[in-house]
Formats: sequence, structure tokens, C-alpha cells
Amino acid sequence: MPKVVTPQKNKPETLDRGDHLIIVAGVGITLALTLGFLVVMFGLSHYDFNASNTSANGKTVAIAPDYPRRLTEFSLTDQNGRTLTRKDCEGKFLVVGFVFTSCSITCPEITHQMEEIQALTATQPDIQLVTLTVDPDDDTVPVLKKYSSRYGADPGRWSFLTGDGDVMHRLISVSFLSPDTTSQFAYMPGNFAHIERIALVDPHGRIVRYFNGLNDGAADAVVAEIKRLKAASS
Repeated sequence: MPKVVTPQKNKPETLDRGDHLIIVAGVGITLALTLGFLVVMFGLSHYDFNASNTSANGKTVAIAPDYPRRLTEFSLTDQNGRTLTRKDCEGKFLVVGFVFTSCSITCPEITHQMEEIQALTATQPDIQLVTLTVDPDDDTVPVLKKYSSRYGADPGRWSFLTGDGDVMHRLISVSFLSPDTTSQFAYMPGNFAHIERIALVDPHGRIVRYFNGLNDGAADAVVAEIKRLKAASS
């Protein structure tokens, strides 16, 4: 009889112990880096390193001024070429944001929060929104007019202000934000720390709270604080 040859199955290739350890280590490092990146990004978006009041979920609600600040005298030009002075703002709550229009990361988010505040306070004429440029050399009246239109700014309630560089710098540094020439962001226009903040000024010209404009709930928090202050003064 002819000999029957039974075909042999090929044995699957196996990894030796060294290859196995390398693969496991690589997967572990990848997962760790991914998790670390997500944690850092979440923290930058939802945490303010100088927060004095946070909600139960850890989001910043309000930030106390670093020292008592008041709104100084000013005379600046809005997006329609009109002059706005401190006197025009007397007796109103001011919600103040800071931008430079060439900024493409944080400033649009902050301005979006201001847009929400405008909508939430549409029936409250005693609330005025103000956006101050920290880059007045580039943010001219026409530039601010185009920028403000992208967010549906009502020029009667929301003023985008520019002016002489020294005047702008003095107003912002004295009334709102401290200059910062030591951080990695010192090369940015104005050299101010925390331009992501939205400031709330009471009808007496006192800066009462800041809010982190990069937090999703910033607009609601600002409106809630104004409501609380109104109730406390009535």
C-alpha cells in the first residue's frame, strides 16, 4: 500500500518573553500618556489656579480680586467710532472681558461667554457689556467692528473698546489685571495675567468678582452673581 502522508499544520509563531514585555510596556506607556493628556486638558479648561470659590463639581464660580480695585476714569472709542467714558457707565453693572482679535484659541471662547451674557440680560438695561482689547495697535475701530459683528454684539449694550496704548494699559492694569512679564505668555499683547477672566463691576465702580471665561458655566455664574448683588442691595 502506498504510504499516506498526513499534512502537518503549521505551528503559530509565538512571541518570546522579551517581545511580550516590550508590547505590554508600549501599550501601558501609550495609555498613560493619553490619560495624562486628557487630565491636563480638562484641568486647563475647568480650573482656575487662583479660584476662591468653586462649585461642588470643582468648576470655578467666582474669583475674588487680588486686592480692592475700582474702575478708573477713561475715555475710549467703541467699534462704531463713538466715545465711551466712565461717566457713561455710572450706575450700571459692567461685565468686562479682554481680547486681542488675532487670538484664535481662548479669546473666541471668552467672547462667546460674553455673547451668552448679552442674551441672558437682554431685558436688563442696567447691565452694560464691555470688551477691552489688550492689543490696541492692531485692534483698530474697523477691526473691532468686524470682530464684534461675528458675535452679534448690540452696540447699545456691548462696547468693544480701543484707544491709545498707554491709556488702555493703565486702565486694565489699575482696574482689572496685573501685568505678567515672567510667565510663558509674557510675549502676548499687553503682558497681562489672566486675560481669560471676565470681570464684574458693581454700579459704584468696584470690581467685585472675576469669572474664568474658559469655563462653560461662566455666563450663568455672572448673571447669578448680578442677581444676588441686586437682591442684597434692595
